[in-house]
Amino acid sequence: MAGVSCLAWAPDSDTLATGSDDKAIRLWDRVSANPAHACGDGGRGHTGTETRGGRTGRAPLLGHHNYVYCLAFSPKGNVLASGSYDEAVFLWDVRAGRLMRSLPAHSDPVSGIGFCRDGTLVVSCSTDGLIRVWDASTGQCLRTLVHEDNPPVSNVCFSPNGRFVLAFSLDSSIRLWDYVAGAVKKTYQGHLNKGFSIGGCFGSIPYYEGDQGGETAQAHAFVASASEEGDIVLWDVVTKEILQRIRRAHEGVCFWADVNGRTMVSAGQDKTIRVYRGTSVAMEGGDGTKPALVNGVNGHAAAISPSAVAAADDELQRQIGEAESPMPHVKEERT
Repeated sequence: MAGVSCLAWAPDSDTLATGSDDKAIRLWDRVSANPAHACGDGGRGHTGTETRGGRTGRAPLLGHHNYVYCLAFSPKGNVLASGSYDEAVFLWDVRAGRLMRSLPAHSDPVSGIGFCRDGTLVVSCSTDGLIRVWDASTGQCLRTLVHEDNPPVSNVCFSPNGRFVLAFSLDSSIRLWDYVAGAVKKTYQGHLNKGFSIGGCFGSIPYYEGDQGGETAQAHAFVASASEEGDIVLWDVVTKEILQRIRRAHEGVCFWADVNGRTMVSAGQDKTIRVYRGTSVAMEGGDGTKPALVNGVNGHAAAISPSAVAAADDELQRQIGEAESPMPHVKEERT
């Protein structure tokens, strides 16, 4: 049996995509646990029907020549991007079950991939040290980003406003890139990342100044990352200050931390998945004390009003930079 190396949820949460060591990508129905592929011709990316164990299913998406290492759905869920040890990025039509584009992206395995929030751009990274931004509709490379030290890059994602790229590198640094200017704007350090592909993301959580019963809320925008010593580390997006360190969240390496609203999930080498809930507290007397962003495994916090959650999301985008400005046009990279 081939090992599963990556997975991604479709935006509607009804379909799960998995990539594995047999070079295949499979789509699964969340409710029935059956293959969920559309039937299509596929060209290089073959799909079709086949029988497994006496039942009819759909064949996997085939086309990569080596391990499938990373996956990401577009915001609408109609396109699936995949990266592989064959150094290529593939864009798949999910509904038709066919390969749309094959991008010769890197000179080493593709280690991370992601879409911007409107689905027009794809970002990929590799252990070759390059980060590339692609036009999702044409497959053209718009930007190539590389740090002067050229560390291998293990994971990458767009900021919520689509203006920046967050890159996780094997020099124990996380860099916030302005990909239009081609410049690093922030570098977050304090975790350990030397030998494993670990991941993280952006997040925000609301807090109250004064009476928590009020509707006015501020927000902490933060970057979350796993760490090889088993910790999870959260940084302030703007100041780069470590807001919280969850020590020994896992025994051995913590591989991944992901945030959705007030919930954070981590996975580790100890074969466990841990769920954390953010705690919103009142700020006392304007003394600047910051609340704990995450409180315990499977912990619970008081309910937060929808307006407070919306305020937290707005503040995350504002703090990352110019969220209300339209995303600038990015011209094709010239060779």
